[in-house]
Amino acid sequence: MNHASLPAERILLLAGLASLALIVGALGFQYIGHLPPCEMCHWQRWPHIAAAIVGVGGAVLMRRHARDLAWMVVILILISGLIGAYQTGMQWHLLPGPSACTAPRYVMGSHAPAPVVRCDVPTWFFLGLALPAWNAILSFAIAGVAAFSLTRRG
Repeated sequence: MNHASLPAERILLLAGLASLALIVGALGFQYIGHLPPCEMCHWQRWPHIAAAIVGVGGAVLMRRHARDLAWMVVILILISGLIGAYQTGMQWHLLPGPSACTAPRYVMGSHAPAPVVRCDVPTWFFLGLALPAWNAILSFAIAGVAAFSLTRRG
């Protein structure tokens, strides 16, 4: 191995671990920070969970297919980032959102709205951006670095 490129197995493992780190961070916000996730937050988690399983598991068990699996992980991470970017657009009122998590729900026989975590209302900010925006930024960065690394030939 030279310094110009990484083997596909290492890229696969690192991308999987990066997705795992984002999932652990999301769970930390949920259980330590007491920020319940909205429906779209769950949508963003599923591709990262799959990417972590494929990335870490593939790097350990399926090294012969590391390059193909690494590209699959890149695509999964991009999907999560796209969902985060879409939710950010909703929160900035640039895009419409699913009514399941953008409008109050009413319990049958009641006039009071049932508690629901709205997807279009940001709950936590860092440097002026909410969590879905940070997921999009980090996901696109991880996927971009992994894709660039996969296209490099040493």
